[in-house]
Amino acid sequence: MFTKILIANRGEIACRVIKTARRMGVKTVAVYSDADAGAMHVAMADEAYHIGGSAAADSYLVYEKIIDVCKKSGAQAVHPGYGFLSENAAFCKALAENDITFIGPPVGAIEAMGSKSEAKKIMEQADVPLVPGYHGEEQSVELMREHANKMGYPVILKAAAGGGGKGMRIVWKESEIEDAWDSARREAMKGFGDDHMLVEKYLTKPRHVEIQVFADSHDECVYLFERDCSVQRRHQKVVEEAPAPNMTQDLRHKMGVAACNAARAIGYVGAGTVEFLLDEDGSFYFMEMNTRLQVEHPVTEMITGEDLVEWQLRVAAGQAIPVKQDDLSMSGHSMEVRIYAEDPNNDFLPATGELKHLRTPKESAHVRIDTGVREGDEVSIYYDPMISKLIVWADTREGALRHMRKALADYQVVGLTTNIEFLATLVSHPAFVNFDVDTGFIERHENDLFPARDHITDDALALACLDVFITRDEEAQAQADWSGDPFSPWHSTSGFRMNDDNHHELYFGEGDDIITVTCHYRDDGFLMELPGGDVHVRGERDANGDLMADLGGRRMKATVVRHGDNLEILVHGLAHALKLFDPMAASENMDEVSGSLTSPMPGKVVSVLVEKGQEVSEGDSLMILEAMKMEHTIFAPMEGVVEDIFFNAGDQLEEGVELLKIHTE
Repeated sequence: MFTKILIANRGEIACRVIKTARRMGVKTVAVYSDADAGAMHVAMADEAYHIGGSAAADSYLVYEKIIDVCKKSGAQAVHPGYGFLSENAAFCKALAENDITFIGPPVGAIEAMGSKSEAKKIMEQADVPLVPGYHGEEQSVELMREHANKMGYPVILKAAAGGGGKGMRIVWKESEIEDAWDSARREAMKGFGDDHMLVEKYLTKPRHVEIQVFADSHDECVYLFERDCSVQRRHQKVVEEAPAPNMTQDLRHKMGVAACNAARAIGYVGAGTVEFLLDEDGSFYFMEMNTRLQVEHPVTEMITGEDLVEWQLRVAAGQAIPVKQDDLSMSGHSMEVRIYAEDPNNDFLPATGELKHLRTPKESAHVRIDTGVREGDEVSIYYDPMISKLIVWADTREGALRHMRKALADYQVVGLTTNIEFLATLVSHPAFVNFDVDTGFIERHENDLFPARDHITDDALALACLDVFITRDEEAQAQADWSGDPFSPWHSTSGFRMNDDNHHELYFGEGDDIITVTCHYRDDGFLMELPGGDVHVRGERDANGDLMADLGGRRMKATVVRHGDNLEILVHGLAHALKLFDPMAASENMDEVSGSLTSPMPGKVVSVLVEKGQEVSEGDSLMILEAMKMEHTIFAPMEGVVEDIFFNAGDQLEEGVELLKIHTE
């Protein structure tokens, strides 16, 4: 066994590997960029080395720097995690040339599966079932159109070297294929440096089921059952669960055997995942093989009781897989969701900023959290905006759902937009609960999963007011203690007025609206005039800083996070943002320039599709932006004339900057 390994990654997967290595008595070496100098994985490792600038291309993707750190630190092996260099054959070759072990598959296996088109050829020879399609070398939009017309629409264009939903476009009719071809190739070249494409028949209601395989250098290969990853957005997984619901033992065995055949066909060693599309009639088709540990591997660990990272280290060190196929068994049901800094209501655009408040559910036998961030850390523009993976386990799927809903309700993030509320809505949806699920689940239930957000509730307003008054009392008490005259009436916050009811009016801003709440002091609390009616409110702050409130006889617990005049009220699993408004200090808001358009996220301008002075109609494409290697189109919100364009192709953008201006009558 190795005595020291280097982890060529960052974030939660680096922390995950460190935990297992530490338990096994293996020392760890971390690497970090400028942006990650204070990161959690750096603090956890036994040693850490700086390897370059914040952009991955200047640090985590420069494998010469990784090898140099291995030599300096004496690390005998490298764990690549996933992403970055995990499936880079040139990196594996360079490690071998320097007598450093790669904790992953052989170079040949990575090369074989690195191209989707080559992988299809190998799987066809190994009798692994394939989706009908064209995977050849000749590349032209005319050829793709010809094959698409033969197969019949819809079809899907895929980057041969792709993954993670990048370089993929669904084409529903012949007239769409040229634009989809151009966009997918452009995205593939940016994401993978390779714009080779393939086209396949698109199944309209498939499930995405993948098999976890593990092979060693002693000719042993096992499958650790399956995961269902059907709920996806933009071809990226949203919920993963194991075992796959409604899976028969016979189908599980067939898919497991096919997955092991796929692994043997390329001389595989280590942890890998063979991904299949499962059709409604029980037919399944090979999609791709990921030659690395998957993001969703924890759900497999939860139902099998095995540590896949430990297996990786042992197999890379030349040891045999610790169990035989017949010794493996499943227990219970597990689910995983990924907590992201992103805005589901704005096409899941990534968000950046400081984690000003972070409180996670309590870990237990039922709840596991894999994370690489702490409160106060920054989610930057440079990397994937994942905050953590939330994994639950129970004896049954119903039990796992209960734990997931409770854990999401307890998950608190303030400082940037997250997908927590969206995930809570999704796992509570009747169709998901009853497992009426396929890869089109989110699009089919869009109206339910993205409901129009109502104005702030009376409960949240009352809690905000209560927090304001308790904070004032705390500040007044601190001032009184400091003054030496704790009984001075000048330190009172009771709101006493001569010849008038003692009350305060609080003003809150919600978007463009100002909400007024009149709060009358009572001996045991406040009578608050809320939009929905008067409510008697009382409460206190507990030792954790949470509000323990009584709202008209209803007791509840809430957290209010305050930064300056901004309040975030976290209650019932929802977050409500308010701004405490001082009318005496307020000035008239300046009218915004009509027709201005701002960037919805940090990123880069791919192309500008209009010119100054050009007439546009509502819905016309204006610009294409790129963030996290995904393209996003900016559309005209109105009819008018382009008055100004403030950025050119290639320019870097910050979130919220004005892109262009449209003049409209």
